Amino acid sequence: MQFIRRTILPILLATIWISISEFARNQLLFKSYWVEHYQAMGITFPSEPVNGAMWGVWSLLFAIAIYIMAKKFTVWQTTLFSWFVGFVLMWVVIGNLGVLPYRLLIFAVPLSLLEAFVASFIIKKMSA
Repeated sequence: MQFIRRTILPILLATIWISISEFARNQLLFKSYWVEHYQAMGITFPSEPVNGAMWGVWSLLFAIAIYIMAKKFTVWQTTLFSWFVGFVLMWVVIGNLGVLPYRLLIFAVPLSLLEAFVASFIIKKMSA
C-alpha cells in the first residue's frame, strides 16, 4: 500500500497535471501558432488521436523522470533539471527539425516552467 501511495499515486497525479497542461497550452491556447507554422512549411499539424496518445505517454515518462530526480534534489532543483531535460532538449530537437515556431517560446518557457514546478511539487510532497 505504501508503494502505491508514495510512488504510483504521485506519478499518476503528476502525469494527469502534465497532460492537462500540455493539452491546454498546445490545443486550446496556441494551436493556431502550430497550425500556421506547419501550413507555412507545407505540412499539416499532427493533431490526430494517436498524437494525443503519444503525448500521454510523454507525460507519463516525464512524470517518472521527475519522480526519480525528486529523490535526490529539492523541489526547485527538480523543477529546473526536469524542465531542462523535458523541454529545452525537446525544443533543441524540434528546432533542429525546423518544426518549432520560435515565437511560441515567449509563452512556452514560463508555462512549461510552471508545468515542471507543479509536477515536481506534487511528486515531492506526495512521495515524502
